[in-house]
Amino acid sequence: MAAVTVAVESIAAGGDGVARAEGFVVFVPRSAPGDVGVVDIAMRGSFARAPFLSLTTPAANRVEPPCPHYTVDRCGGCQLQHLEYRAQLEAKGGIIRDSIVRIGKRAIAEPRVQPSAQQWRYRRKLTLAMQRQGTRWIAGLHPYDSPRKVFPLADCPITDERVVALWKEIMASQALLPVASALRGAARIDGAGATFVLEGGDVWPDAPRFFEAVPSLNALWWIPEKKRRRLMQQRGDSNALGASFVQVNAPVAAEMHEHVLARVLAHQPHTVVDGYSGSGELALALAETGVRVTAIELDSDASAHASVRLPEGSRSISAKVEEVLSSLLPADVVVLNPPRTGVDGRVTELLEQSDPSPRAIIYVSCNPATLARDLARLPHYRIESLRAFDMFPQTAHVETVCELVPLSA
Repeated sequence: MAAVTVAVESIAAGGDGVARAEGFVVFVPRSAPGDVGVVDIAMRGSFARAPFLSLTTPAANRVEPPCPHYTVDRCGGCQLQHLEYRAQLEAKGGIIRDSIVRIGKRAIAEPRVQPSAQQWRYRRKLTLAMQRQGTRWIAGLHPYDSPRKVFPLADCPITDERVVALWKEIMASQALLPVASALRGAARIDGAGATFVLEGGDVWPDAPRFFEAVPSLNALWWIPEKKRRRLMQQRGDSNALGASFVQVNAPVAAEMHEHVLARVLAHQPHTVVDGYSGSGELALALAETGVRVTAIELDSDASAHASVRLPEGSRSISAKVEEVLSSLLPADVVVLNPPRTGVDGRVTELLEQSDPSPRAIIYVSCNPATLARDLARLPHYRIESLRAFDMFPQTAHVETVCELVPLSA
């Protein structure tokens, strides 16, 4: 054990502050660039992680976090509530630049991060862990320093109040949930209404009664243990996409959609491959301009939704991108919008080998580290443009749109 005074220099991916002490890096949770304070280093190595024991000099960009869970329960859902919003945007620009320079081996300037019009109450989906406490369930989030624990969530100020109210309605009917040691639930509200997706349990005989007890719900989905998801109940029209991926911040998602659409069309493509295409919003917008689009989406419900809307000449395939991309190349433009894990190595290998090369690759990333890794796998392409969007205020997450063109272009 050793108490040392450190000065925080920047924010790392994940949201911790970065400081240095006696030749090694110290990651300081809930700190701000400019903070000076005392940390207790339990173990020396190339780096350590330690919260402030005391804050000697607070940074000028610190603010009081408005959410009690952030401080009292050390909620891990947000990482940057203690920073004023402008400092959050600067931190995210730094995270992107550091990842691409350090991992991707590309020299770039720090990108500007497009702010969110809503800094609070923007989330239209909230996923909570559910644990048994005696005879009752609690639904909540994990402390950042104790990921196996769950604290009961009273409110989440980054989440739409209607979603929070829906969760309270769900928990009021918890006696009708399946018997299990732990569950996981996702409540969301979108244009199709309110949806609840429950994960866990082997049998759920009370699902119909649960659905009737939560009248706000339009659709109820269940993912039993080690089985495929199934639609249990619904009201009104079909809500087939209720369990599929949705961007949580609708206004920022719309801004990013328009930017991606513009960057694709700037290359005047005749053919586009839209990888990880979701419900096909981008594919449909491109097809309406006359572009022939092949959308690839593993989620069969989302892929089917895209198929029925795409015009003749365009199509949607339910498959893994890495398993079908070779049959779809060459293409004028390839769009990649993968999950946080980034793309499979086979995808970048195929794009490197494609002859002719795509005129552009538009890579939409929610994880700067995996974006940077995949850029390192594409040495024959250069960065034409890079733009970031703050889809997740108060957290360390950020969306990045990277436009790549062949070196010969």
